[in-house]
Amino acid sequence: MLYALLKTIHVLSILVWVGGMAFAHFFLRPAVSRLEAPERLRLMHDVLGRFFSAVLWAAGLTLVSGLWMIGRVAKQLVQGGGSFAMPLEWTVMAALGVVMVVIFGHIRFALYTRLSLAVAAQQWPSAGESLGHIRRWVSINLGLGVTIVVVTLIGLPG
Repeated sequence: MLYALLKTIHVLSILVWVGGMAFAHFFLRPAVSRLEAPERLRLMHDVLGRFFSAVLWAAGLTLVSGLWMIGRVAKQLVQGGGSFAMPLEWTVMAALGVVMVVIFGHIRFALYTRLSLAVAAQQWPSAGESLGHIRRWVSINLGLGVTIVVVTLIGLPG
């Protein structure tokens, strides 16, 4: 029961994170591109602020639930007299997941802070540049997230 609950939390957190990146990148960003810079940048700043707060929770829950599930499986195997060798897909998932968290930390605590300062000062070119950097790193994280989902569900060749 605990494992099922942890897996549910894990998957729902990933849905919020990866789904939110896909929504922002493929739907929100193109839709707001018609707005003038001040309105577009204020709107994106506000939306990203809310989204990044949710991702802080989602990333934390994903890490904790993932580590707990791996530890639980390892513990059960060892207690049953076996040995635990983490599957390659789990290793890829865990490693890329940590990379995603590090990238998100950079996005949230460096790039978004720059965006916030530029929006507050109404420095629209600087805000636009910051938003462009955020978009690039979100694209990388989205690619990593999709890669993790594919590797986890389909497996690796070989």
